[in-house]
Amino acid sequence: MSDKPTKSTEKAGLSRRTLGVPSITLMIIAASAPLTVVAGGVTTSFAVTGSLGVPLGFLLIAIILTLFAVGYTAMSRYVTNAGAFYAYVARGIGRPAGVGGALVALIAYNAMQIGIYGLFGFQLSLFLEAKLGFASPWWLWVVLCIIVVGVLGVNRVDLSAKVLGTLVALEFAVVIVFDVFAFNASPEGVSTATLNPAALFGPALGLILVFGVAAFMGFESGAIYSEEAKDPKRTVPRATYAAVIIIGLFYAFSAWAFSVGIGPSQIVEASREAGPDLMFIFMTDRTSVLIADIMTLLFVGSLFAALQAFHNAVARYFYSLGREGVMPRVFARTSKAGAPWVGSIVQSSLALVVVAGFALAGGPFGGAAALDAPDFLFPVLTMFTWLTNTGAAGLVLLMGITAFAVFGFFRRNNQGLNPWTTIVAPLLSGVLLIVMFVLILGNFQLMLDQEEPDATTFVLPGLIILGLVIGIVWGYILRAKQPALYQQIGSGESD
Repeated sequence: MSDKPTKSTEKAGLSRRTLGVPSITLMIIAASAPLTVVAGGVTTSFAVTGSLGVPLGFLLIAIILTLFAVGYTAMSRYVTNAGAFYAYVARGIGRPAGVGGALVALIAYNAMQIGIYGLFGFQLSLFLEAKLGFASPWWLWVVLCIIVVGVLGVNRVDLSAKVLGTLVALEFAVVIVFDVFAFNASPEGVSTATLNPAALFGPALGLILVFGVAAFMGFESGAIYSEEAKDPKRTVPRATYAAVIIIGLFYAFSAWAFSVGIGPSQIVEASREAGPDLMFIFMTDRTSVLIADIMTLLFVGSLFAALQAFHNAVARYFYSLGREGVMPRVFARTSKAGAPWVGSIVQSSLALVVVAGFALAGGPFGGAAALDAPDFLFPVLTMFTWLTNTGAAGLVLLMGITAFAVFGFFRRNNQGLNPWTTIVAPLLSGVLLIVMFVLILGNFQLMLDQEEPDATTFVLPGLIILGLVIGIVWGYILRAKQPALYQQIGSGESD
């Protein structure tokens, strides 16, 4: 790799002064996929934990992540880089650790994004066959979706923001309608049993945190858009705080509404029996099939929004690493619209390869006609479950490392900020996030819904650790072989 940028990397780069607080907030929330979380995440948490503490669990996670955001957003005012975690770790702990963090970020964001394709294809294929009698392979819809996501990815980022904003608004509207019907149903009255702290702080606390934290993944992505923000020093912090507070309160309230609508004494068993379909069954019984069908389509739209948000994140990490020479310089190429088109195409190509592998492993068709056949469930039971849980584990680890990096950065560059911002909040959140990562590792078998551990129980989280180690080693190799390039690591657009 050359230390001198090529002509392609001397272009204007990412589009500047494009995104305001609402746009970035909506893209952050899109990655969290609110409708998917309420329909799938809430029921899964109730079913697996067997606890009524799920609503308060969302609030507790939101508090931990807000604590993380204190130092994270403070550092975003001084380090502006599309490869957010990468730059923060490089500047706060060291350049080799930063490269290691970058590989963890790429593995985690790609795993989250590609895993969601499995659920997207499954849901759309099932819906079309149930309503139109049209049997189709799940992977057909995934391929078409990859194309659409890729087209949006190589265009102006504000186009993605508008599409995602519309989808997120519809998601919120649908969940709010569900919440209203849930409180209206209330077979056991408007019970506050699930808001009792005793329901949270019990033996199931660890599991509640493990299954709940995945619902927030993507909240940290605001800093990825810092170079495209209208005012990075203000836009990113405001969007990050707004996103974590909004989704934390929204998830907690909707989980409570869910328990009220089904009944606190029945919510765990009903979640185990119906799973993510529980919301749609509930709405079908109380409204009409048409309303439930609209909700199902918006559920698919929620998955699409998350796919686009994570795609954008991966493309910008590739761009940042290419710009600084950590990866081939070709990744730094941007379109006239200021989109990192090479990174976008590479991410789409990687998704196609992985989806093709799972499609071949799951059988040639895998359509909804044979509902009891393992082939039909393959993309959900493996592709979605394996990859999204791996991605969530990687992002929790990365946030924990980043929290300590924030402390390291401000220890050398205090900037006149108070100890709460530079010491207490980063260290406390770092410890809590690492504890959550350990809990995830300890419960990974359960997260994969395995009766007994097998190779995937260890290989999948092992990919995260392996990426971190390889990145650190690569960082030291760059220091020895290309010292001038090494000095650029994490510099980006800092000021």
